[in-house]
Amino acid sequence: MAKITSEELGTLPISKLLIKQSVPASIGILVMSLNVLVDSIFVGNWIGPLAIAAISVVLPVTFFVAALGMAIGVGGASIISRALGADQIEKAKQTFGNQITLTVLVTLSMVVVGLVFTDHLILAFGGKGAIFDFAKPFYTVVFYGVPFLALTMMGNIVIRSEGKPKYAMIAMIIPSVSNLTLDYLFIYLFDWGMEGAAWATTFSYFLSFVYLVYIFRSNRSELMIGSAHFRLKSSILKEISSLGSVTLARQAMVSLVVLLLNNILFDLGGEALVAVYAIIGRMLMFALFPVYGIAQGFLPIAGFNYGAQKYARVKESIYTAITYASVLGTLVYLGLFLFPVEVASLFLSSKEGLPANEIAINAYVLEHIATAMRWVFAATPVIALPLMGGAYFQAIGKAVPAMLLTLSRQGFFFIPLVFILPQFYGEIGVWTSFAIADVLATLVTWWYLRKEIRKTLS
Repeated sequence: MAKITSEELGTLPISKLLIKQSVPASIGILVMSLNVLVDSIFVGNWIGPLAIAAISVVLPVTFFVAALGMAIGVGGASIISRALGADQIEKAKQTFGNQITLTVLVTLSMVVVGLVFTDHLILAFGGKGAIFDFAKPFYTVVFYGVPFLALTMMGNIVIRSEGKPKYAMIAMIIPSVSNLTLDYLFIYLFDWGMEGAAWATTFSYFLSFVYLVYIFRSNRSELMIGSAHFRLKSSILKEISSLGSVTLARQAMVSLVVLLLNNILFDLGGEALVAVYAIIGRMLMFALFPVYGIAQGFLPIAGFNYGAQKYARVKESIYTAITYASVLGTLVYLGLFLFPVEVASLFLSSKEGLPANEIAINAYVLEHIATAMRWVFAATPVIALPLMGGAYFQAIGKAVPAMLLTLSRQGFFFIPLVFILPQFYGEIGVWTSFAIADVLATLVTWWYLRKEIRKTLS
């Protein structure tokens, strides 16, 4: 088979290239999102509701460790894209080797700590009472597989930086399909309970890892590395860390926002209002998958052409990505604006014989969801600009503006707003904070990105 190269990133028309890069990324994100939903349904039906609670306790811990792999992947992928664009193949290989070494060292260290303090961490994240007995076996088994997940997330981003989105998409689909298949086998047929759920998850990580090893060891990748490339190099580590810290900060901010919102909403309306946000949170993950897919597809295009000093193509890719994502964001908003109650109904049980408190919560959710969803998604048509702005600076290796723009929406605007507005406007103050923060972040990014385009790309 002829070797696939990254040359297309610098030669294909931008519109065609962006579609080619973004569609597989969007499909991969969609499949992984659906996996989370269906997996929860399987576990809840075959083990019980406490099993879902146990998984929700464990996943934030394990995914924090895996997010380190993602951060290393994003930081190194920016270097690799620019190096390939500048025809610096050896630098790209050295970066990839350093990514692997760094991911292994960091994740193994975190796994050791996580296993030593298993009980403390489960309790700290809410695994109390009867939930603890479900959470501990799941946590222990899954933690052994976390290094494979971290390496998979890192490798997935790297293969996309080479301009090979289809391989990255397959690497995301493999764990999703295999996890659901193994759930049926281990939980339903073998009746292994939480251990079965854990082994299904761990094996799915491992299978995706094996697939990526195959891709990188075959002629499908330009990053065929040797033992010398695994030796850590301080200059590369410094750049990986500075750019990867943007991704880590974003993940940390997402966790902080969820923590704050759950507490604020509980004080305002109890469990029912938290349930409203839970549905909206699911929709933020599912509905925006095409917009996030375009951002994923845009990263290697911008990085490669910036490294090749093809600044006209970089500028065109920015405008094209923002346009495509804005159109898709508008369509998403229209759908949720017109049918918020119908969307929410998909998440609520309608079977007969429900307890009175669950019936009351369902009625409350349906009464409040329309206003909440319309405000939360109100600025969806314009969020493409801050998303692409942050992605652009990360792609070209400018960590400081990437960090500032990435944190602007949630850190600088949303958190202060959600502390202040509910004191005056109650529940509606929470929901309007989303839209106001999105608009402010868009304006800041527009000013900063316009300045950068005039200074660097013109």
